[in-house]
Amino acid sequence: MPRHHNKGSAPGGSQRQLRVGETVRHAVADILSHGNVHDPDLEGHIITVPEVRMSPDLKLATIYVMPLGGRDTDVVIAALERNKKFLRGEIAHRVNLKFAPDLRFRVDERFDEAERIEKLLRTPAVQRDLAPDSDDE
Repeated sequence: MPRHHNKGSAPGGSQRQLRVGETVRHAVADILSHGNVHDPDLEGHIITVPEVRMSPDLKLATIYVMPLGGRDTDVVIAALERNKKFLRGEIAHRVNLKFAPDLRFRVDERFDEAERIEKLLRTPAVQRDLAPDSDDE
């Protein structure tokens, strides 16, 4: 009996991808919050891990990170890339998977996008369109 894969059914992937991604996210956040990664570029930075997206075969994890305040993002990403091997080993110990996923680090741009939308909503043209009309009565 053939399996039917409904590609694109869920925005973040299958239920399994979402569950494993969340487990990996918790593991990475725990590792970073306890200061287990000894790198001078990471010291003094509080790093948020809002999302981890897993590939369909669970062999690649794209980890979205954002340093507190949104500063030094390039430095933090470079430091995480340098410590990728250590982080992968730690994730392998904490998350029960057949294969430890390869890690890819990206800056989470959702905060910037949310701020851009907020600014758009505050513009006079949008405020005028959102105002209740008095002649609709």
